[in-house]
Amino acid sequence: MQETFLAPDFEPAAHWETANAGGCRVHVRVADNRDLKDIDALLKRSYPGLMQPAYAPDVLARALPWMMQANPELVTSGSYYVAEKDGAIIGCGGWTCTAPGTGATTEGLVHARHFAVDPICAQTGVGRAIFERCVMDALATGATRIQALSSLNAEPFYERMGLRRFDLIEVPFGSDAGFPVVLMEGPLKVRETRA
Repeated sequence: MQETFLAPDFEPAAHWETANAGGCRVHVRVADNRDLKDIDALLKRSYPGLMQPAYAPDVLARALPWMMQANPELVTSGSYYVAEKDGAIIGCGGWTCTAPGTGATTEGLVHARHFAVDPICAQTGVGRAIFERCVMDALATGATRIQALSSLNAEPFYERMGLRRFDLIEVPFGSDAGFPVVLMEGPLKVRETRA
């Protein structure tokens, strides 16, 4: 069964530009199948180093191979985005109406999906720009809340985006591996731009 990610009448805007915290411009656009290779490369640059302080080496060794591959259906869903600077993909992430893993839907609730930022761009506003694009497009579908399965190291990012911790859970990876994540949720709302 193919997972349906979006509301049936959702039409994303083609592109969106925003200033990041470093004062430079990043271009946030809807991803497509031509981006798969670059997203895979970004995930491989981002996840091992940024997650290393939060997880034991054996946990990362089991989970990272599953996590460092872009999901083609998600990437081409129309609600998955890439952030570019000077033509290079420096961030990615998106949202779906369906819960990751189960495909369940709850009216008014969307799910943040597979966010990553190039380590050299961490904490510069790239992740925020992608998240804000998600919020704008998800609000257009009538959604009011967003949920995330956050890695332990990304919890502060989602807190800054207005989400709060609900639970610490383990996501299964393979037949014998689990990966601790933080279940977070918050209201979908447009945030005020920082000066």
